[in-house]
Amino acid sequence: MDLKDVFRFVAPNVRDAAVKAAAQLDQIGIRYALAGGLAVGAHGYIRATTVVDFLVGEEAFEHHGPLVTFKAGVPIEVDGIRIDYLSPVSLGSQLEEVLDHPPTSEGLAIVPVEVLIYMKLVAKRRQDLLDVVELIKAGVDLKRVRDYLGQYAGDLVALFEELVDESGNK
Repeated sequence: MDLKDVFRFVAPNVRDAAVKAAAQLDQIGIRYALAGGLAVGAHGYIRATTVVDFLVGEEAFEHHGPLVTFKAGVPIEVDGIRIDYLSPVSLGSQLEEVLDHPPTSEGLAIVPVEVLIYMKLVAKRRQDLLDVVELIKAGVDLKRVRDYLGQYAGDLVALFEELVDESGNK
């Protein structure tokens, strides 16, 4: 896992937005891990992205009855680059654990590859499924992903296996 090559490839303002947003999240006490296109690149498939995505802990949100808002100071844009957030509440409580001890690269926390693939399988958007295929081609540990999915999302195993077949790997 390495962000160095990703940061050489993506636009400097995207890189800077990731670094600045992460610093702000640290400053206000919010656990985070990079997700999305930057995390895909860190795990072996570097592609262009114009958005910075983070998985964040529940402390990033304030609850006002049925209304949920961001905690004051959570950046939603940095120098014109959109910052998107994903919540473990909507994706599965096991993701809270990821935020307690995430792997890091270039000083930034990044979701582990098996969690990233899980998140992309849950989303099921075309780009997310293509990212999974490319991560498989890049050599992710298939057993590690299968074990994770088996433990937390058995219903996604068949979709993952379809993408493994599509990638030409076993």
